[in-house]
Amino acid sequence: MNTSETLADLVAAEDVLLFVNAAITATGQREFRSDAVGQRLSLDFLHAYVRVNYRRVYASSLALDINDHNAVRIVLGLLETAGEASAEERRTEGRLIAARLALLPPQRVYRLFGEVRRAGINNRRTRAIMRDWLAARPDLGHDAVKYRGGVKTAARHIHLRCPEGAGPLAEVGAFLFLPGRLPRYEHRLLDAWRRAHYEQGAVAELPFTVAEGFAARHGMKREVFLKRAAPRMTRLERLRTHSVTQRPETDLTVMPLTRLALYVLSLPFEQRAARRTELTGALRTAARRAAGGHAGSWGRVHAVLDDSFSSSGSGQKRRRPLAVALAGHHLLEALAAPGAYRGLWTSGRGDALLVRPWGPTPLGMRVLDALEPGPGGAAPDRLVIVSDGWDNAPAGLAGEVLRVWRKRLDPGRRTAVVHVNPVYDADGFDVRRLAAGVPTAGIRDAEDLPALVEIARFAEGRTGAAELHAYLDRRVALFLGEKETVS
Repeated sequence: MNTSETLADLVAAEDVLLFVNAAITATGQREFRSDAVGQRLSLDFLHAYVRVNYRRVYASSLALDINDHNAVRIVLGLLETAGEASAEERRTEGRLIAARLALLPPQRVYRLFGEVRRAGINNRRTRAIMRDWLAARPDLGHDAVKYRGGVKTAARHIHLRCPEGAGPLAEVGAFLFLPGRLPRYEHRLLDAWRRAHYEQGAVAELPFTVAEGFAARHGMKREVFLKRAAPRMTRLERLRTHSVTQRPETDLTVMPLTRLALYVLSLPFEQRAARRTELTGALRTAARRAAGGHAGSWGRVHAVLDDSFSSSGSGQKRRRPLAVALAGHHLLEALAAPGAYRGLWTSGRGDALLVRPWGPTPLGMRVLDALEPGPGGAAPDRLVIVSDGWDNAPAGLAGEVLRVWRKRLDPGRRTAVVHVNPVYDADGFDVRRLAAGVPTAGIRDAEDLPALVEIARFAEGRTGAAELHAYLDRRVALFLGEKETVS
């Protein structure tokens, strides 16, 4: 391979990693240092660039741990430009799209179907994908009540046949398109929706988001309504609606790790301290579950965790960066060998449960501390930095420390260093990096950290497009194989 081909491969690999980092972290919402408009414009460019130049990679990204916002954008982009793909590419894309839709929350899928209809995408493959997804829904009657507009739009777009007479599909069709035609419904939720218009007792039988509107219409007191609706509320709905003086009636240990960290950070310090045993136990349980088979396998792990003021996030992503750091702290503790973990917060705090966004970001000083040998005089096997990368006290020290460490003190790479960044930098079309030689990966949920460490190794510049494509092919094969096994 000549020099120009090698350079082209490296550029291609960098472009792919750029997009993967954005697809994991960016949601088009305001961040601490950039507004929503800038985020959306930056994402628009990246999606168009990668779809046109690396369509295979663009579709393969659906098999990675990207966020739902970008998964939906990729699906829409592939469906809109189906004419640009070969027959074989369309077959693979169709399987990837179907597999990803099965993992997305239904409300996102119904919104996607609305965008598909507004964009006028009405080819046979698109209708088949929508029809198969609707057919796989466990209870279309439930969806018709909870996501009525979405189901109606999808049914119209694919010309869903709703037969007259009896049967679940006939009732859903009458409910959507001929309201009031049937005096009653056999489906429990459909009939509860009918009765809720004039019967207050039927309100509590409906999904919470639907019941709220009927409760307001009937003038029900909020406390009475919440008490009646509690048995049918989801775990997240219980967390959202309980007051800060009450404990939610839900098992925190079964919550996803990052979402649990967000809940913990939403509590005042007094509650966190009073519930220390419960909250810490729940975080550690969730971390052990997220670590899975990797638990205890990472050896000596030191972490630098960013709790500076910028970790407060934005009004749309409140405390998200800090929640990723808190969740990452507990996950890294579970991944490390027993007793071989050390977590260092940029603020200098030693109590992870009481962290809050405060002060500057002295990453360089904390990286120096983290590279100090642990018990027995041994350097850490891994150094993980969880930060938005804005090293400013003093500026650039972290990158210089890591450069000197790698060049002079650890050229043999005995210590693996990785930086995971939960914040997308719209101006740079990527997550902000600390140093050229430090692999950096975007992160949204701490649970994805083990997989992202694998992706980050491609960012060191020692591997090219061939290795990256091989990795993506393995992920696609695993992704599609799992879905086929489930079905």
